[in-house]
This record gives sequence, C-alpha cells and structure tokens, in this order.
Amino acid sequence: METEELVHESQFVFCDKDYRITIYRRVRDGYVAKTEFSEDDLIINDGPDLDLLLERHRRLLPLAILSRQMRPGKKRD
Repeated sequence: METEELVHESQFVFCDKDYRITIYRRVRDGYVAKTEFSEDDLIINDGPDLDLLLERHRRLLPLAILSRQMRPGKKRD
C-alpha cells in the first residue's frame, strides 16, 4: 500500500452543510483529494498538481452531493 501524507484540509459548504476535503501527497503518484460522505461512501480525485486538484475537486463536489441526494430510498436533509 502506498504511503500518503496529509498536505491540505479544508471545508466545502454546499446547501448549508459542511463537507471536509483532505488532500494527501503520494510518494510516487502526485496527490489525491478525498471527501467522505459516510463510512462506506467516499469521493476521490487524483492529479499531479495540488492547486489544480483542489479546484477540480471543489467543482465536482456539488454534482457528487446532489447525485447522492437523488438515490432511491435516500432521505433528503
């Protein structure tokens, strides 16, 4: 398993709810951004540049959040 080092942590606010963004630096592969919705639901993006990765992750989060709210049987907040 590849070692990851936490290099960034921030909050993303969408529809009055906070979502945690963490970015890790991988030893050989650049960076990986993660946002956990639940223990078994995680969105992950990766890329070679920290700033571009954070920007892309923030752009994709609203879509990921809305798609999870549309799941059958999912209670909406």
